[in-house]
Amino acid sequence: MSEHHLPQLNFPAYKFRIKEEKGQLRIFDPARKKYVLLTPEEWVRQHLIRYLKEEKGYPLGLMKVEKEFKYNNLSKRADIIVCTNTGIPLLMAECKSPDVEITQNVFDQAMRYNLVMAVNIMVLSNGINHFCFQLDKANQTYHALTEIPTWGK
Repeated sequence: MSEHHLPQLNFPAYKFRIKEEKGQLRIFDPARKKYVLLTPEEWVRQHLIRYLKEEKGYPLGLMKVEKEFKYNNLSKRADIIVCTNTGIPLLMAECKSPDVEITQNVFDQAMRYNLVMAVNIMVLSNGINHFCFQLDKANQTYHALTEIPTWGK
C-alpha cells in the first residue's frame, strides 16, 4: 500500500506525517507521539483521532490509543479511549479497516468491552461508516446519536 493508494475515507481531508522505513509506510500518531505501522485500520484510527481533536475539540492529551484492559481475564485493546480531565473514561472508539463492515457482531463486541470500560459514548468506524451511541446507564441501553458529541457538551 503506497501513500498514493490509501483509501479515501469519509472524514475531512487531513495532512499526515507519513514516512517509509524498511519498505513499510509509517504514520505519526500524535496521541502516542511516535510513528506506527500504517495499516488500513491505523489509517482509520488516525483520521478519527484528528476528527475528535480538530472537529469535536477533544484534547489530544486525554486520548489513550490501543489502551489495554482486561475482559474475561483476557487482555484486550481499545482503539481510542478519551478520558475526562480527572481520568474517567468518557468515550471509546472501535476502528475497523475500511473493507470491514460494521455489523451487529462488531457492535456486540464493543458493547461487551464497554461492560469493563463503562464509557458514556461509543463510536464505531471503518472510515466510511461511523456509528455513535450513548449509554443510558439507568436502563443499561444504548441510544444511537446522529453525530459524535462535542467535547464538554
